[in-house]
Amino acid sequence: MRRFVLPAFVLALSILLPGCLPFTSVTSHQSFVRVRGTHFVLDHRPYYYAGVNLWYGCYLGSPGPTGDRPRLVRELDSLKAFGLANLRVLGASEQSTIQHSIKPAIQQAPGVYDENLLEGLDFLLAEMAKRDMYAVVFLNNYWEWSGGMAQYVGWTDSTRTADPENSPGGWGEFMDSSATFYGKPRAVALYYRYLRAVIGRRNTVNGRLYAQDPTIMAWQLANEPRPGRGWKADDPRLFGFYRWVDSTAHYIHLLDTNHLVSTGSEGTVGMDMSEQYFLEAHRSQYVDYLTLHLWPKNWGWFDPDKIRETLGPSEQKAGAYLAEHIRMARQLGKPIVMEEFGMSRDSANCDAGGPSTARDHYFGVILKMVYDSARAGSPMAGSNIWTWGGEGRAAHPDHVWRVGDPFVGDPPQEPQGFNSISLGDRSTLAIIQEHAFSMLNIGFSAVPLSEDRP
Repeated sequence: MRRFVLPAFVLALSILLPGCLPFTSVTSHQSFVRVRGTHFVLDHRPYYYAGVNLWYGCYLGSPGPTGDRPRLVRELDSLKAFGLANLRVLGASEQSTIQHSIKPAIQQAPGVYDENLLEGLDFLLAEMAKRDMYAVVFLNNYWEWSGGMAQYVGWTDSTRTADPENSPGGWGEFMDSSATFYGKPRAVALYYRYLRAVIGRRNTVNGRLYAQDPTIMAWQLANEPRPGRGWKADDPRLFGFYRWVDSTAHYIHLLDTNHLVSTGSEGTVGMDMSEQYFLEAHRSQYVDYLTLHLWPKNWGWFDPDKIRETLGPSEQKAGAYLAEHIRMARQLGKPIVMEEFGMSRDSANCDAGGPSTARDHYFGVILKMVYDSARAGSPMAGSNIWTWGGEGRAAHPDHVWRVGDPFVGDPPQEPQGFNSISLGDRSTLAIIQEHAFSMLNIGFSAVPLSEDRP
């Protein structure tokens, strides 16, 4: 059934006035997001979007101790009103001995699941469906903060995983350990068992099978999967990573014929700075679209205490990185999404509403690049800001997350509020809102298209 499309003036009003929410009063008739060539298609029109990361949505949606369903409903209403209707969310976490990992986790032990958190994911998806929103669900993590690959390795090969902040080898040791996941059949088998459990799940709130729920735009293999460090192009471990990408994407499509599949890659930064590795990992016919992430501070481009010296060069490098990945997407004939990007407030201020001159300028420049590229017909299809904090505020003056604290968007190993976009960040929200409306308008004004994949 074709979606009900709001008149343009109503859509514009709702985006300009966040308190006005006609979306929630309209019966939702969602369709699946498809791919045609280098574009997403929704209801036979190109689908362009601006969205956010709301990784902790299932935690807020839980009926258990982490839950705050009234807040989640308010956050979704705010996001929809700002035009941010595509959410990248966590669909898997594993109980870990690592100090700065999220607790509780969805998977307490191999095959043992926290039903409260899975019901939280049910509630999140059901509420998103009411608002005609779309979810990209990542199902693993290369990094430590949700357990992820390192924990699967720990469950099958050792009694504990390498803690990057409490081990002799630090982050290098952790990253090397996490990257062994792809070559460990027992660890991958446990991960596949979880894929079957989640993708085959029936939503306890609205009764929909996940595999038949158009609210889900895509399943994602993992958050920022990396093949390892320092491999030569003919290293068997690198080919093992390629095989894992291809076979896992294929397996998900066998479990679910309705949804798109993506890798969750950062781009060449996550591929040992190699275009060749990135291209090879994404040639698979089962990977429907490409992703890239942009982290100028983490990558050593930007210093929030030296804005004058580092902001301009950071924007230039970010533009070059975007252009590089759009070119590779065109080469592979697939859409691409900038699904993580962010920047702290001035002087790394973690408090909502603090000065954000650098971030505002950076967002304005980067989002204009995304819009101009999309409008020109390139493979660039959308973006998801990292990360949505909304009503959340750090619980402690040191901005360190502790078990039981409210969620503010930043994962537990990072200062709480550091990269989050809060409702108090009015100048940043104005920039995001204008961009979101512009991206939506590209699709509304486009010529109808046919649908291909999946």
